[in-house]
Amino acid sequence: MKYVRVFLVLLAVFCFSYESVASDKMIPEEMLSHMPIKEVTVFKDGHAFILHSGELEVNKEGHIVIDYLPRPVLGTFWPYSDDKLAKLKEVTASMEKIQKVRRAINIYELLKTNIGASIIVREIFEDKNPPYEAEIIDVPEESKEPLFNDEVSRSRKSHYLKDGVVLLKTKDGVKAVKINDIKDITFKGKFDRGLLETEFNKTLTLKLDWSKKKPAKKASIGMVYLERGIRWIPSYKVTIDGNGKAIIRLQASLINELADLDNVTAHLVIGVPTFAFKDEVDPISLEKTIAKLSQYFQPNAATGHAFSNAIMSQSINIREERRRGNQDDAMYLGPEVDGSGKNEDLFVFTVKNITLKKGQRTTFFIDEFTLDYKDVYTLDVPFSPPPEVWKNFNSSRQSKLEQLFRAPKVMHKIRMKNDSPYPLTTAPALILKNDRIIAQGMMKYTPISSVADLEITTAVDIKVEKKEKETNRVPNAVKWNGYNYGKVELTGNLKLTNYKKETIQIEVVRHVLGNIDSADNDGEIEAINMFEDAAIGNRPFWWSWVSWPYWWYQFNSVGKATWIVSIETGKGADLNYKWHYFWR
Repeated sequence: MKYVRVFLVLLAVFCFSYESVASDKMIPEEMLSHMPIKEVTVFKDGHAFILHSGELEVNKEGHIVIDYLPRPVLGTFWPYSDDKLAKLKEVTASMEKIQKVRRAINIYELLKTNIGASIIVREIFEDKNPPYEAEIIDVPEESKEPLFNDEVSRSRKSHYLKDGVVLLKTKDGVKAVKINDIKDITFKGKFDRGLLETEFNKTLTLKLDWSKKKPAKKASIGMVYLERGIRWIPSYKVTIDGNGKAIIRLQASLINELADLDNVTAHLVIGVPTFAFKDEVDPISLEKTIAKLSQYFQPNAATGHAFSNAIMSQSINIREERRRGNQDDAMYLGPEVDGSGKNEDLFVFTVKNITLKKGQRTTFFIDEFTLDYKDVYTLDVPFSPPPEVWKNFNSSRQSKLEQLFRAPKVMHKIRMKNDSPYPLTTAPALILKNDRIIAQGMMKYTPISSVADLEITTAVDIKVEKKEKETNRVPNAVKWNGYNYGKVELTGNLKLTNYKKETIQIEVVRHVLGNIDSADNDGEIEAINMFEDAAIGNRPFWWSWVSWPYWWYQFNSVGKATWIVSIETGKGADLNYKWHYFWR
């Protein structure tokens, strides 16, 4: 029975409606205060740390009611009082009935606003009903309940415009006329154009403690929180002069789907800190998703028969439901640059006087600096599956691998020393020379004083030929765990020919799946761990095609051979290497 009582309490708490959090009092719209946004700290993943502050009007209870309720990440909402005379003792989020006045824009709204006014009515069928004088008695409605949002409001108004009626007092009595049948009305005296409506609005009440003193007319308050809704996307323009100087121009695109920004200070952050609860919305936001919890407490639910031992599973389901709710109403904040913010140290650019309405985008210049660069050429030859597993691939996969390994390409890059005051962040980079575009590449995160390689294009005037062959097989070369394993020995050759007009230096890297034995021409060799070494990076796309036997890692690794060679124009270089692997 103890768990049943707990369950019933939870049910009563979770399955509430929006009406239950709204008070009966009516708040005029002019009594609501607007707390402006002063600063935003924007991250590249779409989250922003928002600072509101201002000196706002205090109501007769000594409190401040704000017209804006954020949707903060769990645990990041922190309101405060900056007033020496008043301490912030409590913050309440609720749905309140708000009286709003707006301009009447059609016959229905003018009739509704001017009950008791004298008018002259002309109907559409004037031949049957000539113009007549009348007094507006009432415009009946289905319900006097406040509206929850503009969409419901528009739907209801559309209904009254089409099928609603107005009660008019004429010399013959009270006449009910369809609003849609009225052509026009003429007011005989004064009339009101201010339409009074009542709506449910989310509000935030900051309750202040004035230490038994009379409350002041205004108080300085603020709040900070983290919320998803603003993203900044950096981009670079790199202009090279052909003589070792590169002008780097950084600009930012700001996407705002959160709230209106009016003359705010924006801090644009390189890197993204860890937000442990970024998928969880703080309860202060009055999210509707909490109402969805009722499905987990229905008699026919999976946990309906086991209150006592289902608490943990309910918690998991609640979290999953909230995440799904967040994804359903996810806003589009522009493309996310692959790798953006990952493994980047935090660095902040501060831009002042940003004005941007919700739903708008803007692009603006941040800074410009000059870096030294040099042209480099690189050749990276990836490893391929051993023949023993290659033959198990279907023809489509074999064709895809042949295209990948058949003709390795030398890449032309520029290598820049980052002597700027800022780290270079992950971003698209447009590369120009002599005011002409030559490429678009990807700038990768580069700390201050480090080196960045920016890829330009394939060096088509440097020819590469790759030849490899198996030279020997040693059966039963090693025995382990009761099994014999054969040794497969191979050799490879990379032939590079320079057809450019000048001598070039090429950095060559060849990875092999197995154990590297030697590399000529002063090549350096090493055995690396493909799961940890950054030189390999992620597994190749074909890795999952293979069901690797458990013994593979006992005998084999990934080998790496590295050369730096200079090749004169019209000449070539031969790079030879040997490696082996074990197979059962």
